Formats: sequence, C-alpha cells, structure tokens
Amino acid sequence: MRASRDYVGLKDSLLNTEKVKAIADVQEKYESEKKVRTIKELEVKNLDAELKQESMRRTRNVYLFAGIGTVLIALGLYSRLRYVRRSRAAIQKEKDISEGLLLNILPEEVAAELKAKGEAEARLIDEVTVLFTDFKGFTAMSEKLSPKELVRDIHECFSAFDHIMARHGIEKIKTIGDAYMAAGGLPIPNGTHAFDAVNAALEIRDFIQAGKAVKIAEGLPFFEIRVGVHTGPVVAGIVGLKKFAYDIWGDTVNTASRMESSGSPGEVNISESTYALIKSDPRFRFTERGKVSAKGKGELTMYFVDRSA
Repeated sequence: MRASRDYVGLKDSLLNTEKVKAIADVQEKYESEKKVRTIKELEVKNLDAELKQESMRRTRNVYLFAGIGTVLIALGLYSRLRYVRRSRAAIQKEKDISEGLLLNILPEEVAAELKAKGEAEARLIDEVTVLFTDFKGFTAMSEKLSPKELVRDIHECFSAFDHIMARHGIEKIKTIGDAYMAAGGLPIPNGTHAFDAVNAALEIRDFIQAGKAVKIAEGLPFFEIRVGVHTGPVVAGIVGLKKFAYDIWGDTVNTASRMESSGSPGEVNISESTYALIKSDPRFRFTERGKVSAKGKGELTMYFVDRSA
C-alpha cells in the first residue's frame, strides 16, 4: 500500500512537472510569438512611416518642381514682356523720329495723304500770299567772312524766320541760297493769309534791323534785307519719287519774287493784290510807289507797308 502511494505520489509529481514544463513551454512559445508579432508590428509601423515620409517627400518634390517651373515660366513671360515692351518702345521711338522728320519736310495734311495713299496730289489753291526775302550785301559779306561764319549767320537768321512763320501760321516753302520763301493760306485755305504774311514780313524786317544794329555796334559786317509779298493763285504739292519737298508753282511765285527784287533794303514791298486785301486794316500804313518796272513783268503797282504809328 505504501509502495502504491509512493507510486501515485511520484506519478503525480512527474505529471505536475510535465504540466509545469508544458505550461512553461506554452508560455515561452507565447512570449516568443508575442515578440515576433511586436517586431512585425514595429516593422509595419516603420514601413508605414517610411512610406508616408516617401509620399510626403514626393509630394514636396512635386510642389517644389511645380513651383520652380512656375517661377521659370513667370520669369520667361516677364522677360518676354519686357522685350516686347522695349521693342515696341524702340519701334515707337523710330516711328516718332520718322514722323517728326516727315512733318519737318511736309505740311501735316500733305504728310497724312502721302502716308495713306503713297502719293500726294498737287492742288490748285485760288488765293495764297507768297513771301520772298533776300539779303542785300550777301556777296560782299561772303568775301569778309569765312564760309563757316557765313553759314552760321544765315542759319541764325533762317531759324528765326522759321519761328516767325510758325507764330503767324505761314508755311515755309524753301530756301534758295540766301533767299527764303514762304506762303500763307495753304495747304488749307484761310481768309487771313494776307494779314498773316505781311505781319510775318514786318517781323522779319525788324529782326534783321535789330541784328544790324548789334553788328554795327561791334564793328562787324551785317546783313540788310528786302522783303516782297504778293497774293494770287498757285499750284501746291510734291513731285518726284525721292527727297520729297512741298513746293508751289505759278505766276504768283514769280511776281512775289519781283516784289522782293524791286523793293528796298529794310522795307516790305507788296503788290496791288495784297494791298487790296489789307488796305482797310488800321494796323498798317502804306506808301504808294506807283508803277514800278519789274524784270519780265513790265510795270506793276507796288506799295511799301509798315505798322501804324
């Protein structure tokens, strides 16, 4: 009986030991699997974090490259815009220069017609007043002055004449040597051309007389001037294909030239037709010269005109 109890006890002890060992094995296996699961979970988390970081990095790179591309495109567009603006400004500047040169050669209305049609038709204008000037003593002065000094004096005078013409609405036609020609009442006809031309002629006379007084005071050679004015019809326009110049033609031009050459230094000599248009103006006084012989024209009635006292 005792042996049987010892056997049972030993058996129970062995069973308990096996159970403990089995439990320990299970627990160890559980802990081991738990560790494996934990490691895998960490690996999954790390991988997920890496994927998120990679995704964020790619997204950031996309935005960065997109931003850089946008900036480059913007810079390119801005550069292009600046280039276009500079090009337009340069073109406009050249256009303005060309426009200014054209308007310096031709009346505005004629220049506009030339640009629009490629040509400008010569027109008959029924009544204009032509002004001619010529320097007395020019040949004698050319012997005393150097060419540069002579041209300088002529440039000074003609520049002043240009300003006078502009103030009185007179169109400068051309210069021929030391002669200056202008006309009022063209290219657009007006009713004040005779008054305008005579006022301009008197202002020219006064400018030259003032310059003469200065030259005399300085002991220098001086110009004197004759001015002739005549009113009548002319044909006005431009001819030819190169070096355009606005000009006028007709007997009126020839007669105005004879008014100048038949005049006297320091005087404004006008024709009968010009006198008829301004004789009632109280701003002027007249000296009738009667019939004066003019080269190629016979005898013409002429008047000296001046401002009223």
